[in-house]
Amino acid sequence: MLNISLPLRLQLSLVIVIGSALLKYHAWSNLCVYGAVALLWAGVLRVPLRQMGGLLGTELIFLSLVALPLGWERASFLLVRSLICLIAMNSFLLTLPPHSFGIALKGLPVPAPLKENLLLAGQYLEILLSEVQRMQRSAQLRGLNGSAGWLRYASASMIGALYLRSLDRAERVYTAMVARGYNGQLPLDSTLRPKERLTVLAAGAIATCLTISSYFQSFVNS
Repeated sequence: MLNISLPLRLQLSLVIVIGSALLKYHAWSNLCVYGAVALLWAGVLRVPLRQMGGLLGTELIFLSLVALPLGWERASFLLVRSLICLIAMNSFLLTLPPHSFGIALKGLPVPAPLKENLLLAGQYLEILLSEVQRMQRSAQLRGLNGSAGWLRYASASMIGALYLRSLDRAERVYTAMVARGYNGQLPLDSTLRPKERLTVLAAGAIATCLTISSYFQSFVNS
């Protein structure tokens, strides 16, 4: 993987996601360009394909339930566009070092309260995933191997236990953060270097032109 700083990785991922999300419906040619860029981005970051495939499969199942009632033609574009957004963001998240989400978030030009909420949400997600892995290992030690065994183990009561355990652990982590001086601000600076700013501006300009052109194409065709 290239030596790309965390803030730059996050902002380039967001450029791909926001640009493709704002595309005009049925602008398939523009969407294909974003798809190629998202796949290239995943290749640059060297995303683990097995984890990526599992995440995309689960996420697309839920998205299909929402999109299919809109009609096949509209739903197909929505699903492909969502797939591209998920590839871009999952590429960032799956290659993120542990406990470094706040570092990447520090350089994002958004209000400080939103940064704090996103940071705490990211921290909670890490804790939740850790608790799920612990429960999976516990199920395997009890002889519940395979997907069917895990589904039997993850009953409604166990899902409730997972929520309570992760919430209790999240409260303890937050208390430890406050005891160590956390006040909503990370004690580090994570700004983009001039070359990185230029890269983000160039990528943003290209994405803006590509997205706006999708609306002009539909206008000309009509």
